[in-house]
Parts: sequence; structure tokens; C-alpha cells
Amino acid sequence: MRSRLRPGAVAIALVVVAALAGCGKTGPTATTPKKPDRPVSTEVPHLPTPTPELPATATNPDGSTVEITDVSRIVPLWGNLAEIVFALGLGDNVVARDVTATFPEAAHLPKVTQGHDVSAETVLNQRPTLVLAAPDTGPPEALDAIRKAGVPVLVIKEPNSIEDVRTRIETLADALGVHDSGVELGERTMAEIAEVQQAIPTDVPPPRVAFLYMRGQAGVYLIAGPDSGADSMIEAAGGIDAGTEMGLTRPFTPLTSEALVKAAPEVILMTTTGLASVGGIDGLREIPGIAQTPAGVSKRVVTMEDGLLYSFGSRTPEALADLIELIHGTPGS
Repeated sequence: MRSRLRPGAVAIALVVVAALAGCGKTGPTATTPKKPDRPVSTEVPHLPTPTPELPATATNPDGSTVEITDVSRIVPLWGNLAEIVFALGLGDNVVARDVTATFPEAAHLPKVTQGHDVSAETVLNQRPTLVLAAPDTGPPEALDAIRKAGVPVLVIKEPNSIEDVRTRIETLADALGVHDSGVELGERTMAEIAEVQQAIPTDVPPPRVAFLYMRGQAGVYLIAGPDSGADSMIEAAGGIDAGTEMGLTRPFTPLTSEALVKAAPEVILMTTTGLASVGGIDGLREIPGIAQTPAGVSKRVVTMEDGLLYSFGSRTPEALADLIELIHGTPGS
């Protein structure tokens, strides 16, 4: 299983967890800040449909280049890449999706992944002219099979922080031959981020927030730290990332009761599926150390839909607005 928040970092942490150890939604409790009043999976605002100027040449993270001559049938293998394609006005060109594309416009598209693993045969059945992937999209053999079939595969570097949003949008737009749309969408998105940040309270201390990545069925319990992606979102929302503040040096670290006591989060942030996987807030508080944190005592646990929290794309302003309201809200309001 791969997370969509700094996926490579989570994958490394899962190996550590395995060595040490040998999806639904949960609504807020009476003491949890009220969820912002908007649908869980919202539509992607998009620009008018542009006319791509092709061919275009793009560069993969490993330095190899990809020539793109046709974007009429795009298969994004990462939900937030699909989101950006839709936002650029090319949603009608997307012919399939992976499991992390959770926004409504993509719901009707066939899935080409099992869990998070790509099926080359299923992808090729969609007759794609371009496949978009993340650095950890796999298995590698599946991407190799797609390339051998003559389909260009472009890998887009995963985001490190909220400041990467504009770069990712413009990089993808250039690859799709819609440079002007990328500039417009990038500028608009960053302006919207700055606008929603005006709602951050300035008259109270910033809350200490710990992002916990959990998959209870698999026994995966991780706390986020620097370069996890969660740290950037928390800080952009006017909070203090508890994992970074306590001195963690890795994006994700196996969770221990000692780490929780040291982190002392006032707010625990999780994804909706993550909290559901451990049995909601009551189940979460049974994990050693959780109930002893300030957040555990007050049951101040907030959740965001996975695809929105992990977007780092055109819906990031919306995700940030939700997060600001959640971590600064009054419990029970």
C-alpha cells in the first residue's frame, strides 16, 4: 500500500514498521471541531478547454526525456495529477483513474489499479496516448510494459511542500502543451492560498498538530515529521508540526508512546480512512500514549478526506481552508 502524502517516505517507514513488528468515514464527536460545511469530495474548478500545442518534451526525475505528441487519451496514475489535468481544462481527455482520484468528475472513469498497484494490461486496454505517474508508481514491471507498448510514461516528482504546488501545475501543463493555462492556474491557485491564509488567527498561540498516518488493519502507526508534506500543510495553516518540533528527522517515524508524550500534540490530524481503520476516536485512544496527550485528553482529533489533504494541486486552497478551520476551531462548535 502506498500513501499519497510523500509516498516514497511512507513506503520507507512501512519497512521500518514491518521490521519492528516482525475505508469509511468517521464524523466528529461532541468534542471535535466541527467539520467545515462543504461536501467531502468536491468538484475541481477548471479553466476553459485549451488547445494543446504539441509535440512537447518533458523530463523525468531520473533525467530521461519523454516526447509527448498526443494527449487525447490520458491515464493519470496519481489522484492529484488527475486533479490538475481536470483543472487545466483537459478533463475530457482523461480516460481512466487510480484509486486516489476521489473527486466527483473522475468517479465514472474505470480504475486501472488494484489497491495501489498498476495493471499494465488494464491501462493498455484504455488505449492511452499518455500515462502520468509518480516516482513510486508501480510495480516497475507494469510501467516498463506500458513503455514497451509504445505509450509515453511521464513521471512527475512528488511535492515536498505547499510551495511546490505552482511548480507542479506549470510542469504538468508544459508537458501537456498548455503552457498559458498552467501559468494562469498556478497564479490563481497561489493567490487563493494566500487569500485563505488571511483567516489564520493572529491573537492566539499556534496549536501543536501531529499528523498520524495509520492503517489499523495492517498494524501501521506512523507520526509525520519534516518533509512529509503534512508538515508543510500544518505550517501553512498556522499550526506547529509536532513531529518536526519534537526533533524527528525523517518524514515518517514509527509511533511509540514515548514519541507521543514528547510530541504533546494539542490537535491530532488524520485522514478519514486512517481514523476509521483504528475504530474511530475511541479506538484511537486505546493506542498506547494517545489518551495521555493533550489532544487525546480533549479528544481533539480532526480528519480530512484523503484525496483533498494529499492534493498539492488546484484544490490545495480548499484543503488549506478546511485545515485552518479544523485546527483553530473551537471544540464542539
